[in-house]
Amino acid sequence: MRKRLVSRHDDDYDAIVIGAGHNGLITAAYLARAGISTLLIEARSSVGGTASSESFCGATVNICNCDHITFRTTHVIEELDLAAHGLEYLDVEPAQHHIAWADRATWTQHFDVDATLDSIGKVCPNEVTGYRRYLKAAKPAVSMIFEAASSRPTAKALTRLALRKRMAGTKSLMRWSRLSAADVLRTFFDHDALAGTAAVCGPMVWGVSPELPGTGLGALSHAIRHVAKVGRPVGGSGAMPESIRVSFEAAGGTLRTGTRVVEIICEGSAVRGVRVADGTEYRSRAVISACDPHSTFLKWLRDPPISATKLIDRWGTVPHHDGFESKIDAVLTAPPVLRALGEPSATTMVIAPSLAEIDRGYRLMRTGEVLDRPGLLVNVPTVLDPTMAPSDDPGRHVLSLEVLYTPYGLVGGWPNSAEPLRWLERFAELCEPGLLDSIVDYRAMTPDIYERDFNLPAGHSTSFAGGPLAVFRSRDPELTRYETAVTGLFLTGAATFPGAGIWGASGRNCATVVLDRLSIAW
Repeated sequence: MRKRLVSRHDDDYDAIVIGAGHNGLITAAYLARAGISTLLIEARSSVGGTASSESFCGATVNICNCDHITFRTTHVIEELDLAAHGLEYLDVEPAQHHIAWADRATWTQHFDVDATLDSIGKVCPNEVTGYRRYLKAAKPAVSMIFEAASSRPTAKALTRLALRKRMAGTKSLMRWSRLSAADVLRTFFDHDALAGTAAVCGPMVWGVSPELPGTGLGALSHAIRHVAKVGRPVGGSGAMPESIRVSFEAAGGTLRTGTRVVEIICEGSAVRGVRVADGTEYRSRAVISACDPHSTFLKWLRDPPISATKLIDRWGTVPHHDGFESKIDAVLTAPPVLRALGEPSATTMVIAPSLAEIDRGYRLMRTGEVLDRPGLLVNVPTVLDPTMAPSDDPGRHVLSLEVLYTPYGLVGGWPNSAEPLRWLERFAELCEPGLLDSIVDYRAMTPDIYERDFNLPAGHSTSFAGGPLAVFRSRDPELTRYETAVTGLFLTGAATFPGAGIWGASGRNCATVVLDRLSIAW
């Protein structure tokens, strides 16, 4: 049994976690279940961040277009007993539909490789051999990444992992991590329906061009869905963080929502707690920030020790990038039908420009413009999960349409912009007639809205990039070690290994580091 700090008053805790996104929740839940008195502080009125869901027009909509894949490869569900706390998954099969804007070529990806090759062969027969070669190189690399993500990456641990797997996947990881995703994809594919859709789910989701060196691991996106199955929580993405909240509170954790941290307090060489906006101080020997490192180090850290000077100076030179994703949530009287499919589908549809157009779109984004035919991720979650439909009209459906390379600094600004309606009109071109007439209401979540409602500076959450090999060359070691130059100050969240998306491995890994340190200190 781990020792607990003997509190002198009600505002003392063994650990304080800032930010109740899914990684912050996971860290807090592991600490509480280990007997650590834990306070979780969240600025918003609810938990989950962009992994959450909310009500719109009577329906349940996801804040992000969230198919859960990597989260289900971790041990979090079992270790936090999330099924007992309300989490239930529905498998999504087929895993994904892929469409090229240029010629509307459409193929369907299944978890099963042979079924996928059969679909590719019907529309792009010349790509079948390339897809086989691709999977031979990519699947072992994906498996290695998933296993590496389950613990803090160190040179020794990664070497042991590579030897245990007899180096399977290591060659692809090392070689592809130095290349551009476009160069990797061109090695295997010629058609936009293969190369373009992979780039949409890789570098385009990251907000970078597939032509940039170092983006090569983004080419793994097709292989991921052959290694792990796609799933969605019943009731929407937000059911996942909500189940973690229940697990955390059941273990005795304390949650404060609607509470904004304004200072991380240091004494000597260590943290001693936080101060929130109403002036209340909460004391602790461990503070874990699940928020943006820029805010953590440059905005909140008060009286930092001299040992943190280089850390703070370094983060002062790290650029914070602008947001680049937008999402439309629409409530419809009937589900849309993609012409190429001929029937409604719950499976996410990836609609892709060519590699050249994606690269052009990246450059347009940097000048405040959006591609005419942008990369889209589209699904109708109510086809699979009717619980997300309006309770007073269960026959209605939810359309989720995510659009990439949509700049925070849009020319003319986002308020009253015609862009969101144009995206709906573009998608309608691929569907049977009637989509636009079926819209009861819709909303556009653009980067300025993400900044306003989700505390994301410039609409963007700093995300870790580079995969497990980044441990060998990272200039920011706190992003893979989860601990900082300030004793007792730790990091988790999308900015730390293994990165963004509904993964949760960062939260779990950080908790193991914090528990190790607390057991030594106390």
